[in-house]
Amino acid sequence: MVKVTFPDGSAKEYEPGITAAQVAADVSPRLAKAAVAARIDGVLHDLTTMLAADCALEIVTEDSPEGLEVLRHSASHVMADAVTRLRKNVKLAIGPAISDGFYYDFDLEEPLTPDDLSQIEKQMASIAAADLPFERIELSREEAIRRMREAGEEFKVELLEEIPDDRVTLYKHGDFVDLCRGPHVPSTRHIGYYKMLSLAGAYWRGDEKNKMLQRVYGSAFPRKKQLEEHLEKLEEAKRRDHRKLGRELDLFSVHQEVGSGLIHWHPKGAMIRHIIEDFWIREHLKRGYHLVYTPHIASERTYQISGHLENYIESMYGPMMIDEEPYRLKPMNCTGHIFIYKTKKRSYRELPIRYAELGTVYRYERSGVLRGMLRVRGFTQDDAHIFCTPEQLVDEVYGVIELSDFMMRSFGYRYKTYIATRPEKAMGSEEVWEVAISRLREAAERFDLEYEMDHGGGVFYGPKIDIKLVDALDNEWQGPTIQVDFNMPERFDVNYTGTDGTEHRVVMVHRTVLGSMERFVGGLIEHYGGRFPLWLAPVQARVMAITDKQNEYAHKVLGQLLAEEVRAEGDLRREKLSAKIRDAELEKIPYMLIVGEREQENGSVSVRTKSDGDIGSMEVADLIVRIREEVDQKK
Repeated sequence: MVKVTFPDGSAKEYEPGITAAQVAADVSPRLAKAAVAARIDGVLHDLTTMLAADCALEIVTEDSPEGLEVLRHSASHVMADAVTRLRKNVKLAIGPAISDGFYYDFDLEEPLTPDDLSQIEKQMASIAAADLPFERIELSREEAIRRMREAGEEFKVELLEEIPDDRVTLYKHGDFVDLCRGPHVPSTRHIGYYKMLSLAGAYWRGDEKNKMLQRVYGSAFPRKKQLEEHLEKLEEAKRRDHRKLGRELDLFSVHQEVGSGLIHWHPKGAMIRHIIEDFWIREHLKRGYHLVYTPHIASERTYQISGHLENYIESMYGPMMIDEEPYRLKPMNCTGHIFIYKTKKRSYRELPIRYAELGTVYRYERSGVLRGMLRVRGFTQDDAHIFCTPEQLVDEVYGVIELSDFMMRSFGYRYKTYIATRPEKAMGSEEVWEVAISRLREAAERFDLEYEMDHGGGVFYGPKIDIKLVDALDNEWQGPTIQVDFNMPERFDVNYTGTDGTEHRVVMVHRTVLGSMERFVGGLIEHYGGRFPLWLAPVQARVMAITDKQNEYAHKVLGQLLAEEVRAEGDLRREKLSAKIRDAELEKIPYMLIVGEREQENGSVSVRTKSDGDIGSMEVADLIVRIREEVDQKK
């Protein structure tokens, strides 16, 4: 008999050769219906896997993260089958499940169009209705290469030639066969509710030197309601897209004539950035930071010492020759701060020293991944570097966590936290890395900060705390990052004089709170859907005259507001009031101040807000007090 142990610790014996699906049915018909895969001794398998020896068994259901991934990957196979039925001479690349769905990359003689997505869905429906079982085929790598070469599947052959294992697996349903590790749902009818979403171009293996393929995106869920909710979320994301709102609200632009990935800030977008930067500067000065500025270029020798040329060169621009010496556009601000620190001898009594800079840096990004303000080639980091003693390190990291928490709450974000450990490509000994990781954990736990470990996610010179912002649609954005670095002080010989009168190495903390201004503002646009809280709104109030007779009074009101530092503007066009209100609402102006004959006589304004509608007449002085209170409360 085979002893099967379940996750709750209970166990039961079965005849050898029973499948995981049969065990699920024995446990509960409801469990069997929801089952899509099985975890046997910690490894995912198909439900058809036979149990030949004692084992630990967990039935993976469609609602679990792993179950949803299995369902979506299976849907990608069915989608690929549908495409091969609609097009001739299709070559298959890859088709993984992703965080919110799946995709498949194809090499097609005749490209698909958006109109073809519905045809793909119809074919998928036919394949699903046929209830074709997913069959696992294990064979030698050489035999798999032979089969794929005969089928003309050059991309699969390339993948197989790089697999080190002697045995590989294919999966088959009906006449469709694909290279795959699996597992898959039992049959095609189990792929749930699905929707084909979009088409895109994708280079094979993400390399611009390789062939451009066509990528088809889709999503799938176990239940229809889940899919409908997801599709509505996607529609809301389209409405909030910062590129769309950036045009509509006149915030920023990108010009191909200038170059991809380079942001032009328009007056309203620049005002939002100014408000954020001013807030950032004031909060840093309160916490003992010193503002610095460093050049945009530096000698290549600097980046040889820092390790960037060795570990980061694929993201750097240059070299450019100046006086027969190679220079680089800076990808980071840290080396400049190090040189400022080293301009004189430092005592332990001066530490910690905290340098902060809104520094513009430049990093190469492939054209295919550039996306508005969120992925760019030139951006301004809210950067800072802390030079401290080893004994001060935990306190300094704690201080950065506190500042990050304050800033994120001020901007209306929830967040998740990760501690990222040593990557494969790294400088320094493992012992030094372990000390740095332990200090990060100590600071996080002192702050009662919940975190997950991100194994291998650190930067080449040290581990880090990553704080991911969670926006109104539950999307995660890169936010604050706190990196502990014992390596760069060693490379640049960065020291302080200790209590014993001898020199000791400093510890560096590299940190950003907002990340890049471009990405942060782009994220804010989507988080608020362009309806910024009053303290961030580039225009807080618009004064609207009902007729030309009130223009002089409207100018007077506008002057009062501007004198009190309310960001206001006037609308004195010869348009109907309804048109002026509509335009202000489309531009998402928080306060609409209407002045007519009665308001002129009373020295007041009629107030409409984006949230409460018409709230009646107010004295201008009272309105200014209300606006100030709302701004102070970060509303």
